Amino acid sequence: MCRFRSRFLGGALHVVCLIVTGATSGIGKAYANELAKRGLDIVLVSRSKDKLHIVAKEIESQHGRQTQIIQTDFTEGHDIYPAIAEALRDLDIGILVNNVGMNYSDKLVHFLDIPNPEQRTTQVINCNILSVTQMTRLVLPRMVARGNGLIINMSSEAGAQPQPMLSLYSATKIFVTYFSRSLNSEYKSQGITVQCVAPFMVSTNMTHNLPPNLLLKSASAFAREALNTVGYSSYTSGCVSHALQHIALSIFFPDWLRLSSYCVKQTEKFAQSMEKKMDEMTERSASKED
Repeated sequence: MCRFRSRFLGGALHVVCLIVTGATSGIGKAYANELAKRGLDIVLVSRSKDKLHIVAKEIESQHGRQTQIIQTDFTEGHDIYPAIAEALRDLDIGILVNNVGMNYSDKLVHFLDIPNPEQRTTQVINCNILSVTQMTRLVLPRMVARGNGLIINMSSEAGAQPQPMLSLYSATKIFVTYFSRSLNSEYKSQGITVQCVAPFMVSTNMTHNLPPNLLLKSASAFAREALNTVGYSSYTSGCVSHALQHIALSIFFPDWLRLSSYCVKQTEKFAQSMEKKMDEMTERSASKED
């Protein structure tokens, strides 16, 4: 039995790890693979059944661990949770990774410019906030009864400080941060570790799969480093390079400057230039296909 499993689950047998939406790509998939590598069976929860089957087969063949899948869409709100509860009824969940998350646009926009705002804002709240609270509610009672367990909630550096033109997304992530840190204080005396992970940019679909560099981690490298912080920090940037960026921004880019009219104007200009570049890239791709 691996040291990670023994340390955080008290050597309990027949314990599986639950990975939430995002398990089929990006950070969620990376966490699933890394935890399987460390000796845990995996329950994968995501929206696409086809992708779930593909990732499940990859984990089974590469790491020799058992997998189960639950197909659901976390943007749909309260109605999905009775079915999830039934699927988890006979499972002894030792680790819950609340990785699910989404933004309302693939670019920086003012709140009133959110596309399809009535639907999209509700979807973001359901996906980023409701999922964390409801999945925790489903899994935590058995962890408390057993006397051990680990919950990892994925926040973001966007939740560390207010972010103009990411207002709703930023607000949902500070909810995850405060909820996680408060919950850890409530239940650590009962053997439960609740960790909040707040990364900077990681190479995923949300960041258009930008190539990794010194500041931007690949999903697999990030998951490996972030899991090594479990038990040492209840709030973490996940890796050294992201922690250094967090410190630098806190010192040199404080809230009063970030929220100033000047910086908001600069953010607007940056958003316009990025949108123009993305349009140009799309046009070039289309011309190549022609």
